[in-house]
Amino acid sequence: MAHPLVSSKDAPNPPTPELRVVVFNKHGENLVGMLHHAGSNKDDSIMIDLATALTKQGIGAFRFDFSGNGESEGEFQYSNYRKEADDLHSVVSYLYQEKYDVTAIVGHSKCGSVVVLYASIYGDVPMVVNLSGRFYLEKGVEERLGKEFMDTINKEGYIDVVNKSGIVLYRVTKESLMERLNTDMHAECLSISKECRFFTIHGSADKIIPVEDAYEFARLIPNHKLHVIKRANHGYTFHRKQLCDAVINCIASNEAGNTAP
Repeated sequence: MAHPLVSSKDAPNPPTPELRVVVFNKHGENLVGMLHHAGSNKDDSIMIDLATALTKQGIGAFRFDFSGNGESEGEFQYSNYRKEADDLHSVVSYLYQEKYDVTAIVGHSKCGSVVVLYASIYGDVPMVVNLSGRFYLEKGVEERLGKEFMDTINKEGYIDVVNKSGIVLYRVTKESLMERLNTDMHAECLSISKECRFFTIHGSADKIIPVEDAYEFARLIPNHKLHVIKRANHGYTFHRKQLCDAVINCIASNEAGNTAP
């Protein structure tokens, strides 16, 4: 899963280009992240590449693991969109407390859907950038859990997701599955304030989350700009520079309604 990323103007006199930071969420779990001050240089994965591109432009960035992922505490759970929005709020609150000017939040794939929920629930960040997020949350479930997933989970109460070797990767509970299926992205989009400048970036060749999802975000979110990167896949494998440039243009723009990504 890609790390969510928060961009901010740097606080006075940053101590080091990169700083490991631990933030407590409201469940008492430690969230581990990396704060990139302007001038830091690191590359690998989408969010690290974005953090590197932003810092080269003089914009600080903070990327972190959600609870139950990576170095952060907690148990991994399937779905978990609202808790992850809460985790993100804990990080944003920490940065505000430390006197950072948080200008935008950025999320890719599942985290793209999480930043949509964040904008709907909290609305305390002026700009949101959704990279290839899923609008139709009911889609993709069958591919992951099998065609008879509802019958199985109603009978057993859970589904174990296994790899090709039969090793259990994680357990999907009925509660976590229903949270995903019952999340109404249509209503969440409509409840986002028009004061929030919202950008969606999506690849036209995305086979994991089709570009049609991006058009739904564009149709429903009030102050929204859509940028489709031609021939880009879900991971922007051959279009990483175009992705980074688009995100930087979003964050550097003054008004989403007037400036295209």
